[in-house]
Amino acid sequence: MSQCIKFAVLTSSDSGHKGERQDIGGDAVAGLMAEHGHELIDRALEPDDQSRLSERLRSWAKRSDVEIVLTTGGTGLAPRDVMPEATRSVIEYEVPGIAEAMRSASLAITKTAMLSRGLAGVVNQTLIINLPGSPKGAVETLEVVMPVLAHAVEIMRDTHRGDHPIERHGHNH
Repeated sequence: MSQCIKFAVLTSSDSGHKGERQDIGGDAVAGLMAEHGHELIDRALEPDDQSRLSERLRSWAKRSDVEIVLTTGGTGLAPRDVMPEATRSVIEYEVPGIAEAMRSASLAITKTAMLSRGLAGVVNQTLIINLPGSPKGAVETLEVVMPVLAHAVEIMRDTHRGDHPIERHGHNH
């Protein structure tokens, strides 16, 4: 089994924050990660408010025990969908390939995937990935990037030793 990733889950939902809706998106994300042997360090449900979401992301990125933050919700076109803006205001740099891969795989399933504005980026050696709010969409997109998460953590934290995975397969760049 690959290394255990220490992760946090942040859900953006006004109705969930008010207690009007259960956080099934966050449940699905946390559940899939646990199935793969990863450890949930923290979890929160915040309203669709950019400053509150940014503050939560910042506080988790300062912690050495959170390697990846998975967000769910707030990535669409509604006026209060502000997770990408909150993430962009916190990260040091984007990792566009992650968001591109998730959208590309989702597009094969549903045309509405092209409306997702989720992004991925790094701050303080912590990878933040925006997933859709629907449990089905969140799980499908997380499954796309799951194979590279441990390697991403190794590279960010400078703990990687040995060949890059692509080199082991005999491909040259």
